[in-house]
Formats: sequence, C-alpha cells, structure tokens
Amino acid sequence: MKDYPSRNTQKNDESHESPGSPRHRKVLARWDPNEACRPAIDDAPVFYPTEEEFQDTLGYIASIRPRAEAYGICKIVPPPSWKPPCPLKEKEVWERSKFSTRIQHVDLLQNREPMRKKSQRKRKRRRQFNTRPRRRARSESSEANAAGENGEKFGFKSGSDFTLDEFERYAEEFKESYFRVKERTQESSAETGQDKRCWPTVNDIEGEYWRIIEQPTDEVEVYYGADLETGTLGSGFPKVSSVMTDAKISQYVTSGWNLNNLPRLSGSVLGFEECNISGVVVPWLYIGMCFSSFCWHVEDHHLYSLNYHHWGDPKMWYGVPGNQASSLEQAMKKHLSDLFEEQPDLLNELVTQLSPSVLKSEGVPVYRVVQNAGEFVLTFPRAYHAGFNCGFNCAEAVNVAPVDWLQHGQNAVELYSAQLHKTSISHDKLLLAVAKEAVQALWEISVLKKENPDNLRWKSFCGKDGMLTRAIKTRVDLEEKRIERLQGAAHIQKMEKDFDFNTERECISCFYDLHLSAACCNCSPDRFTCLKHANLVTCCDPDNRLVLLRHTIDELKTLVEALEGSMFPQRAWVSKDHRGHLGQKNLSDSILAAHNKLFGPDLSPSMKSEHVENSMHKVSGADSDPEQRTNYCVEVITLGSIVHGKLWSNKNAIFPLGYKSRVMFYNICNPLVKSRYTSEVMAGGLLGPLFKVTLEELPQVSFVHMSAEECWSNVCKRLNQEIQTQRSLGKEGLPSVQPPGSINGLKMFGFDTPSVVQAIEALDPHHKSAEYWQNKVLNNKSPSSTGGDSFAAEKNSLETRSAGGEIADSFETTADETRSVFGRLLGKANREEMEILHRILCRGSTSSLWRVAIETLTEEIQRNSK
Repeated sequence: MKDYPSRNTQKNDESHESPGSPRHRKVLARWDPNEACRPAIDDAPVFYPTEEEFQDTLGYIASIRPRAEAYGICKIVPPPSWKPPCPLKEKEVWERSKFSTRIQHVDLLQNREPMRKKSQRKRKRRRQFNTRPRRRARSESSEANAAGENGEKFGFKSGSDFTLDEFERYAEEFKESYFRVKERTQESSAETGQDKRCWPTVNDIEGEYWRIIEQPTDEVEVYYGADLETGTLGSGFPKVSSVMTDAKISQYVTSGWNLNNLPRLSGSVLGFEECNISGVVVPWLYIGMCFSSFCWHVEDHHLYSLNYHHWGDPKMWYGVPGNQASSLEQAMKKHLSDLFEEQPDLLNELVTQLSPSVLKSEGVPVYRVVQNAGEFVLTFPRAYHAGFNCGFNCAEAVNVAPVDWLQHGQNAVELYSAQLHKTSISHDKLLLAVAKEAVQALWEISVLKKENPDNLRWKSFCGKDGMLTRAIKTRVDLEEKRIERLQGAAHIQKMEKDFDFNTERECISCFYDLHLSAACCNCSPDRFTCLKHANLVTCCDPDNRLVLLRHTIDELKTLVEALEGSMFPQRAWVSKDHRGHLGQKNLSDSILAAHNKLFGPDLSPSMKSEHVENSMHKVSGADSDPEQRTNYCVEVITLGSIVHGKLWSNKNAIFPLGYKSRVMFYNICNPLVKSRYTSEVMAGGLLGPLFKVTLEELPQVSFVHMSAEECWSNVCKRLNQEIQTQRSLGKEGLPSVQPPGSINGLKMFGFDTPSVVQAIEALDPHHKSAEYWQNKVLNNKSPSSTGGDSFAAEKNSLETRSAGGEIADSFETTADETRSVFGRLLGKANREEMEILHRILCRGSTSSLWRVAIETLTEEIQRNSK
C-alpha cells in the first residue's frame, strides 16, 4: 500500500527543518465540533476467522472474497489468541532508531488552487464546496508561488526525522492541543467532579477531519512517516533472526499473516517475482499522528493489499468497489476539474482527497472501516481507498496476488499502456511462471501420484474453467490477434532466453513490458516496442525488421491445453527447457498457422530392466568450470538398474532406474550452512526417467523434473531467492548468488564423475543405450573394459541395428517405397487415426509427440524381432 509516491529518502535532521515547520510552531487551529462533516456512509463488512480458518491465509481470503469484494475493502479480526510481539517496541528501536517524515497540508488536500494559478493570483482562493472565511498562520509562501512558475507539482515536503519516542510525544501534544483536552477535562471535572481526561471519540475526529478537508478555516499541518522501508527501521513482525529460541514467537515468524511472508506464500503470484520490490513484496511501515492522511489511490498493478495495525489509535479507511473505479475517477475530475486540467495523472500522485459525501452524491458507493490495533484491513483489486489516522499509531502493509488477481493484473497493464504509465512488475513473466508451476503440479499429481497441499492448490486453479487457465487463454488470444496484424510486416524469430534477464525491456512508446514479445530492427538493437507499436520500428531495409517471440502461439495454446488437463501438452511443457523440442529459430511460417489440438492414444512403453545390487561409491566431482571453484563430494548410495528405452539415456549419460546419490550443498532454507541433498532417478511411465532432488533434513522440500540439470537449476533458483531475502533483512555472511548455469546438474547427480560413469557402463554390457554408446564411438572414446566390443564391431552394430532392434540412422529408402509402406499401413487405419498421425508428422522431429511416436514404433520393432 502506498500512502504517497516514492520519495527521496535522504534524512533531514530537525535542525535542518524550516523554523516555520509544524514542529517549531504552536498549534493555532482548534476543533470546531458544531461544524462536523462526518460522512453518512455504510460500514464495510468485518470478518472473524476461527483458529482453524486462520491457518490458511490465502484460503481464508479466497473464502471471503465473494462477500467482501463488492465493498472493495473489509476488516479481518484475528482470533483472540493471535497476538504477535512487535520488535519496534524494543528500547533500542523505540528510543534510538529514527525515521523520516513528510509534512502534509491537510487543509489543501481537496481545496487548493492549481499551482499555475497561485503564481498569477496570490490571494484569490479557488471555489470551495462550502465557502467560509479562512485564516492561515502565514500567507501563501513565495516558495509555493515560485513552484507554480517552475511547473512544480503540489506534494508533501520533507519533514523532521523522529524516533518513535519523540514522535509519540509530538503526536500526543498536537492532539491534546487541537482538541483542547486540558480545557475540556477541567470543564468536565468542574461539572461532574471526576478528573477524567476528555479525549475526542473516533466519530469526533472523523467529523473534524472532513470539516478540515471540505470547509477549511485554518491551516492544519501534520507529519506522516509513511512508506518506510522495513529493511531500515525494521518490521513490526518478528523475523527469523530474532526468534528460534522461543516457540511462542516461532509461530508468528512463519505465519502467513506475517506480512513479511504473505506475498510469497504458495498460491500467491508474487511468489514468482524475482526482485524484492519495496512496498510490493517487502512491507512498508506507516507511523501516523492525528489527521495524517493517505489519499485516494489504487494499488500498483491493481494488486490486493493487506494492512496490519500494530499499535496505537485507530486508522480510518474508506473504500470504493473495484468495479466503480471509473465512477470515482469521473467524480473527482468533475469536482476538481482545474486540478486535473493542470495535472491529468493527479490520482497517481496520491496527494488529493475528495469527501465520501461528495462521492456519494455522485452515486459512487463508499464504505467505511475503523481499524483498531491488532486488526487487518484488506483491499481488493482496483478498489480505490483513502483514509487518515486518529492519533499516534503504527501500521504495516504489503501487496499480495492470489491467482484470481491475474485477470485484474492483465487489465492493469493494458490500462497502463494506454495511459503511458510505467509498470513496476512484469505481468507476463509472472503469468508464465505461475502457469509452468501449475503444469508441474498437475504432472506430479497425474504421473507421480504425488499429492500435497501445494500441488492440490495449483490444481484447483486449472481445468477448462479454472481461473489460471482463463487468464492464460485471455493473454494468448490477445497475443495471437496482435501477431496476426503483423503478418508479412516483419521477420519473426525466437527471442533469446535471457532477453530480459539482466535488463528490464519495455516499449519505447507505451512502456509495455516485453517479456513475451517485442518488435525491433537490426539497425537499432537497443530500441524495442511492443507489438501494438511495431509500426514505430522504422528501418532503411524492411528485411531488418524483426518480431521476437519467447513462445510461438502454437506453444502457448499447448500450454492452455496442459492447464486444461491434457497429458501430452503437460509433458511437452514439463520437459520443454531440457529437451528443446519447441524451439525453432525461424518461425515465420509456423507462428501464424492454425493450432491443431493434441490427441494421442496411451502409449506407455514396456520397460525391460536388468537388476544390479546396491553399492556405495564416494567420488569427488570438481566442476571443470574455471569460475566454479567448489568441489562437491558425491556419495553414490544405489546404482540402480538399466532400463531399455530412448529416454533413459542421452549422448552424455545413462540414467539407471533407482539410482541414488548424496551431495553437500548450501541449505536453501538457511544459506549460511551446507546440508545433504539426495538425488535420485525414478520411473515416470510415458515420460521416461524423472529426476528428484531432496533436502534430507526437510524431506518435504524436493525438486522433480524430467531433467537432472533443471532439478539442480531449480535448487539454485530457490537458494538465490533465499539469499536475496535474507540480505534484504540485513543478514551478513551469506554466500554469493549462484549465477545461471554455475551448477552442473549431471555433476551434482554424479553422472559426470569417471568412477560413477564406469560403474553405470558396466550395467549395460550389450550397449543397449544406443545414443550414449554411439556418441562415445563417434567421439573416439574408449569404452569401458566391461563392454568388451571393439570400435569396429560397435560402429557396425550401431549403423545397422542395435541389439534391441532399433533402426539405424543410416537407413535409406526411395519415395516410392515410402509411399507404398505408408499406403499399406494407412489402409488399416480409420480417419481419426490418420488425422492423429498427420498432426504428429506436421509438428516435425522436434515435437514431443514425434518423440512419443518414435519410441512407440521402436518398442513395436523390438517386440516383433523376438
């Protein structure tokens, strides 16, 4: 949640602040209870989760969404037992840590002149909704007038730096003086005989706040410590570094309601955001005083926000449903037309209020929430919200993105593009990452028969009508239409995988994120546009105009089908990065072709294995990469047994079923130590071998993939994420982030270690792992002594027919012979079977279905040759 835009965080000591600042002046403005302007609006709903419901943060938010989203905002009151300790109250922080503030002119948040008019008419006020005499402690400053001439925007200037102890004293003095607490207490004591301090009620403060906004008669200036990075002052929630000795505190460290954990919970799209974006993924703190305000705004990318009130006086909120966002914008432009005329993007600045009473008169529904200490406030996608503080308090907020946010996020980036508004996250990158995670979960459930809360949660978002499937389909349809409009206008080619790895790529015209596609020309390699603005790519030679695509439309539609539940598309996406079967360099012909739905029978290949007894080998696997200086000692636990089938080996290694090894590597949960990981090869049925890496001390933490390399690549990604998170929390002594490709998965399994290679080769004396042995012959490597075959005999065998009956690569035939053979085969097939075969052949030899067809044919040849 942002209370106002990002600002210069340079600290300003009290001595550097103007003598005319609020801290150095007496409070002259006074409460006028007879002129209260408390809005007559309804309250937003309040929810009281049970202890059990409170255990699943995102699950609970999803459960209340159908009832709460229509209000745009709601309050969640935790169970009475949930009372997290607040580290900010520790003496070292309370009395010594300072935070920056901004000065807010509360009386100018709604009733002010445009900056340019102030330079022309020094004293004349703009029309107010209810004009009354107005007195100010000082005249309009010359600084403000100069600002208008220089085109400066209205905003909040830097204020004093405070400790929490100092700010509490200042805030209490201001509130006591403004509401005449001493005088009213004395008057009450004289009447009742009771010496009870007469503090204003929440309703009193609300009525006075909106009187200041709507009918200002005095200058009211306050401080607000907003958008404070928790990495500097600290979080109000306990973290790992401050706990581990107290079991009672531990539950709050790991809780999903701890805002340091919320954005990256399983099921939150922001969990796939690679950067720790302050205020979005990393919480911000808000230290308030009476009347300090957060003005009307929506969250970046229309994200959800969750705010927790740590301690202090109440915080007042107002929310408008997301489907009424345009109505609020129109009402504000109508009533503050001269401000919007000068500054069309005024709402992006977060410095303007408009009374809920005025919005209600325009038919805009507005709802109220009074947030007390220990309570959460949840805002929904594109729900405008605003509010103010009733006194000294502390709150913390962060964004979260359940999967249902994806449709709102897509609308947000399209709106940003139309408004020429920069993005802060890559929506397409998150969308693809979530989709791949969901496909992986479906594959684990359907193929590995492995169910856990995480993959079952992802499964719930899939299927033909699943919200994730719909979000992907919407994006694919949008991309397809944009590509079709470019047909013939540029050469289409595959985007490099690291196109935006080190540099964020955005359209030079509208700032649209370019993770999925981009247009450019060879003449200007650093200038890119989105597909909507590809016409802005001008080049002296039309042949130099390019459209770069990360994925073809055919690939993306296959992704949709994978999410819908089709097994073959799931296999294609699970194995995509390793196999490269979807990668074509020049895609001009295939990209615009109509997509053919994937079909295919259940072609589970029979597997024949030769068993070998368990053995233990300890080997050293030093990485040959000169930049990778760490030696990994791989301990082989079980060698396993050879499986006959093309997927169970490649040119680099043989993958025995049941193979298991152990290696020490940085702990992905605590990078300061190294822990044991188990690497193993399992059966994946039609998918061939599955590779699994497990953290031994936490068996529930595992990584499964069709590629040994990708298994360990995912371990490194998780490790890097944890290193970056702990660095942002100030932890020292952490290892360096592992660069992409620095860890060789084959080495970490032990498949590249000579002694292990020799032992595995001994399991295949008849050289039935054809691709592996052929590559070894072609590279003139000596086969192990256990093989016993000469080079000539090996080469001759591989060039004709393998021992298992595989057709040799040197096979040749004429077109007539091919036509004749296919004619006899197809004469026995029905129309549906012929259509399936046609689709498989049209996809080419790099297709996953082509691979399945070849494997099935090979198995049949082996079966008939016996």
